[in-house]
Amino acid sequence: QVQLVESGGGLVQAGESLRLSCVASGRIFSDLFMRWFRQFPGKKGREFVASIFWSGDRSYYEPSLNGRFTISTDNAKNTVYLQMDNLKPEDTAVYYCNADPGDYWGQGTQVTVSS
Repeated sequence: QVQLVESGGGLVQAGESLRLSCVASGRIFSDLFMRWFRQFPGKKGREFVASIFWSGDRSYYEPSLNGRFTISTDNAKNTVYLQMDNLKPEDTAVYYCNADPGDYWGQGTQVTVSS
C-alpha cells in the first residue's frame, strides 16, 4: 500500500509560480512510477501532466505544457514535486498525485489561476 498526500495549491495570478508537493508513505521503492494528473472544472476525466520514477529517472511531460512545469523527487523527504511556472488561467484544475503499481491516488489540491 502507498498513501499519498498533496499540498501546495492555491490562488495565484497569471504568470506566477506554484510548487505542489506529494508526500508518499508506505511501500516505496525506486521503481515506483509517480505521476501528476489534473482535472479541469466541470470535466470528468483527469489529464496527464508529468511522470517520473521514484529514483528520479526518466521524467516525461505532457507536450502542450511547453516546458513550464518540472517534476522532481526528494527521496529523503519522501516527496514528489511539481514546479509550475508561468501559470495560465487554463491551468486551473485540481491536481492529483498517482503512484503505480497499484494505482494509488491522493486527495488532490486545487490550483486556481486568475487572469
